Amino acid sequence: MTYQPPVRDYAFLLRDVLALERYANLPAFADASMDTVEAILEEAGKFTGEVLAPLNGVGDKQGCTWHPDHSVTTPAGFKDAYAKLVEGGWPALGSDPAYGGQGLPHVVNVAFSEMSSAANMAFAMYPGLTHGCYSAIHVGGSDEQKALYLPKLCSFQWAGTMNLTEPHCGTDLGLLRTKAVPQADGTYRITGQKIWISGGEQDLTENIVHLVLARIEGAPAGVRGISLFIVPKFIPDADGNPGVRNSVKCLGLEEKMGIHGNATCVISHEEATGWLIGEENQGLKIMFVMMNEARLGVGLQGIAQAEAAYQAAAAFAKDRLQGRSLTGPKNPDGLADPVIVHPDVRRMLMDARAIVEGGRAFMAWTALHGDLSHAHPDETVRQKGRDYMALMTPVVKAFLTDRGFQVCSDAMQVHGGSGFTEHFPASQYLRDVRIALIYEGTNGVQALDLVGRKLAAEGGRGVMSFFAELDAFCDAEAGAAMAPFTGPLAAAKGELQEATMWLMQNGLANPDNAGAASTDYLHLFGLVALAYMWALQAKAAQARIDGGDSDPFYATKLTLARYYMARILPETATRLTRLKTGSELVMALPAEAF
Repeated sequence: MTYQPPVRDYAFLLRDVLALERYANLPAFADASMDTVEAILEEAGKFTGEVLAPLNGVGDKQGCTWHPDHSVTTPAGFKDAYAKLVEGGWPALGSDPAYGGQGLPHVVNVAFSEMSSAANMAFAMYPGLTHGCYSAIHVGGSDEQKALYLPKLCSFQWAGTMNLTEPHCGTDLGLLRTKAVPQADGTYRITGQKIWISGGEQDLTENIVHLVLARIEGAPAGVRGISLFIVPKFIPDADGNPGVRNSVKCLGLEEKMGIHGNATCVISHEEATGWLIGEENQGLKIMFVMMNEARLGVGLQGIAQAEAAYQAAAAFAKDRLQGRSLTGPKNPDGLADPVIVHPDVRRMLMDARAIVEGGRAFMAWTALHGDLSHAHPDETVRQKGRDYMALMTPVVKAFLTDRGFQVCSDAMQVHGGSGFTEHFPASQYLRDVRIALIYEGTNGVQALDLVGRKLAAEGGRGVMSFFAELDAFCDAEAGAAMAPFTGPLAAAKGELQEATMWLMQNGLANPDNAGAASTDYLHLFGLVALAYMWALQAKAAQARIDGGDSDPFYATKLTLARYYMARILPETATRLTRLKTGSELVMALPAEAF
């Protein structure tokens, strides 16, 4: 089985569900006609399916190789594929035309990113982090820094990384020890060790731009004293080309459960030359531009790996003969029926499609609001876009990776014992996706961010706007054709609203109540968000059918929407019941009892 990029599904989402062309009058969308977008989707499908997907197993088995001279070699074929990536202009899709980009809406780039990650997650991480580095410098860099670095990052001629984590601290960045000493020429000497640096060293690009969090001598303790620095592998010369080698070294590679094709490095900065981005002690604000983009990208990884795992499982289920159907033989001329005839196998495959296609719509819908937060002339629309991006980021990251991992696990289950061997791809998808629940802020941290900060932001404006949008949709689509979708959506929205009020009343009185409820709340939120996405897809599919389109694609969408509402969405009631028990039982045992 070879990976089949979801070109048709993205065309449906962008054309029929999100109606991208209604924004054609906005400069940022002027070049995003559906003819152009569908041509991009087709070419993206060819590149990811034909160039990247065949290297996925190669990267998993070979991994990266560290050499005593501190260099790293990527798996066979990666360097050639990277050159084709750059040659095809894929890096520039959503980047600023002022620096060589094509300036297309990010929602279009999301499609290419998902296909890339599904085809080869380890490979896709190299350009993914580079775009995050580009975004951070685009927001926080000086004009000189932008002019020097952004064209090279935009083209992916140079790669980018982010250096946050240190051996003694992960999420708690206030504990970091990497120091920055100012020099007379305006540069800084950066000294410290960073770990888990994805793409920290590789043989794909002529230079690597590290974004490094460090503390300037005399800076305040904790997160208030963190600054951000550009620390290139090679210091650019007067012409902007790689010059003298900086004192940045890869000390080794991590031995990991998955993503073997991506170089996860231990990086040592030994009085390396760095340049401050933005103001002193304001580094986290700029780095969060990159981190938030990365969190959305990680949510996308969850859906991407789930899609690839589902495809593998569905192909296996249709081919593997095992047992007979409970309602009589479906393959009477054979010794057994294919396992896809069994209801429990169908349950796992249906769960997978409902989560993947709902999650894909949620990613695209969120990305569109991100585009509108910058591009729309109406400040009300821009504000709503900013509110939604802040509110939805932890949900996208945590919910889609938790559910993506479950899909990958079910895909292995569909394979039976074969899935536990390395003869089939199920193992790699499960191993690769597992990191997505951990990095860029663990899913538990995302849940705390949602209930502790994002709900209350701007007086709860974001979540109240979301509730109002759901109410307006359900009221407008109250007819019989949409009742199977709006009825369950309205009920689940009511449970989410009840959970939100419970948190407001009980979380402040005892913060442990919010902490104990946070994961259940985030999943409740994600379930409702995907219900809304399925209702939107059902509306668009029904409109196609009512217009005389007999393509079975649309009838399949309606079936999947009904399945989600009937079989997956009812979990909201359990989540609500659990979170309302508070923290008493969660915190009941003393630490020594564990």
